[in-house]
Amino acid sequence: MSLIASILIDSVAYGMVLFVISIGLSITLGLMGFVNLAHGVFAMAGGYTAAWLMKSFGLGYSLSVVGAVLLVALVAWPLQRLLYSRLQERSDLDQVLFSIGLIFVGIAGMGVVFGNAITPLPLPELLRGSVDVGFRVVPTQRIAAVVVGIAVLVGLVWLLERTRFGIETRAAVEDASAARALGIRTSRVYILGFSLGAGLAALGGVIGAELLPLEPYYPLKYLVVLLAVVAVGGVGSPMGLMASSLLLGTVETAAKYMLPSLSSILFFATMLAVLAWRPAGLFGRTH
Repeated sequence: MSLIASILIDSVAYGMVLFVISIGLSITLGLMGFVNLAHGVFAMAGGYTAAWLMKSFGLGYSLSVVGAVLLVALVAWPLQRLLYSRLQERSDLDQVLFSIGLIFVGIAGMGVVFGNAITPLPLPELLRGSVDVGFRVVPTQRIAAVVVGIAVLVGLVWLLERTRFGIETRAAVEDASAARALGIRTSRVYILGFSLGAGLAALGGVIGAELLPLEPYYPLKYLVVLLAVVAVGGVGSPMGLMASSLLLGTVETAAKYMLPSLSSILFFATMLAVLAWRPAGLFGRTH
């Protein structure tokens, strides 16, 4: 029972981190149709920015997290406007080559500024503790990751279903030309959606720094994992992405506990099995 409890707790925490990071990639693919392989750069930038704010300005953990998310989202705004928008109508190959180039620019830049070693992200006293839930003592940081993941899911569902931005986003996804004809500024929707996705990736990079350590090769190291989560969940579906993150997170975590040498194989075998059953993903549209 102790082993099962440990697997479940660590699986949910890991799955929530994957969800928060990859939801932005899902939004970008679903909304803009842009194959942005450099999405992990935003997660890495969020973690490094939070560490920089704490070290250089002495900010507390909470302020550093908020500052990192806002700074990454703000940087993403002109990046989308000046670079990504110019490639949006280009071929998938052009988009892939551009985003791969951006990955290596990010790797080189972070390596020069922060060095090639793993950069620790100091946790506040509250998150360094643990909570006794009866059958196991759970690190507070794991609980925080779960709470943040649930909050992001609820917030996104509300944003997409209950707000004008959500209505405009769904219209742009369904038919961008028709949306423009109705007076919807799709370019504004794209910028806001891209910045939102980048900010969420930055948030995931911070809360997941204990599970996915910060290093310059971060966006390349976790690229395939993030793509697998989005593919299994279905592009543009928050609920599907949550299901995918928990499923793949559980498979990988359980394998690391019991069959560590096969954890990666089982992770991608699960991905292949799901996509063979539902090629559009668990919650993806088939039309």
